[in-house]
Amino acid sequence: MGILNVSPDSFYDGGKYINEDTWIKQTEKMLTEGAVIIDIGAFSSRPGAKAITFDQEKKVLIPAVKVLTKRYSDVIFSVDTYRSEIAKLCYENGAGIINDISGGNFDSKMFETMAQLGIPYVLMHMHGSPEDMQRIPISENITQTVKSFFETKVKELNDLGAKQIILDPGYGFGKSLECNFQLLKEQKNLKFNNLPLLAGLSRKSMINKILNTKPEEALNGTSIVNLLALQNGANLLRVHDVKEATQTIKLFQYFDKVKNSQ
Repeated sequence: MGILNVSPDSFYDGGKYINEDTWIKQTEKMLTEGAVIIDIGAFSSRPGAKAITFDQEKKVLIPAVKVLTKRYSDVIFSVDTYRSEIAKLCYENGAGIINDISGGNFDSKMFETMAQLGIPYVLMHMHGSPEDMQRIPISENITQTVKSFFETKVKELNDLGAKQIILDPGYGFGKSLECNFQLLKEQKNLKFNNLPLLAGLSRKSMINKILNTKPEEALNGTSIVNLLALQNGANLLRVHDVKEATQTIKLFQYFDKVKNSQ
């Protein structure tokens, strides 16, 4: 899953993709490098980020969705939003997945909307909101906390008729540094009902705090934690750098094949 941030203030590439030419160029690049899903987002969810309004999100996001889904009609586009009305509008304009960082907690109509739309839904765990999530992050019992959240929310979705669910542990979203790595270590324990697991680790602070790097210096660290995520049960990687992630996946898959053949 390649990340296309069309927002002006994302933590790593904010402001780089803000018009049609840059949307197309970056999408083309990620597809060429091996992306099978393009995830479009119109707001920053970095720690401390303030929420934008419905109208602000719609104004930035919908034009990008319209342009890209029309130009690449055979590509799966995911949309990063926690608003049910935005999700519906994006679906009507060609989006095939909704990626909700709030896990349904910011909009009480999201689960019902997803049941109606009948498309895959990324259910992510977040403690608090982007604006306050790192003030008092979760610092213990992280795996059980996230697993319980998933079990409760999946049941709610299933009861409404939503069945296509992707689980995202929400690395960096309201979790201490130690808890992020504990969650990565125990990631396989989050899996149930054969639901796919998405890992979004790309260039995040959990890498930079260990290596004393900045996001723009964190590509090597990202590849390493992506490999750890694959080894611990991840089915999807959400990344800024598709070429390197694709190489990581290929090497992991070949090693895994050799290991299992012995």
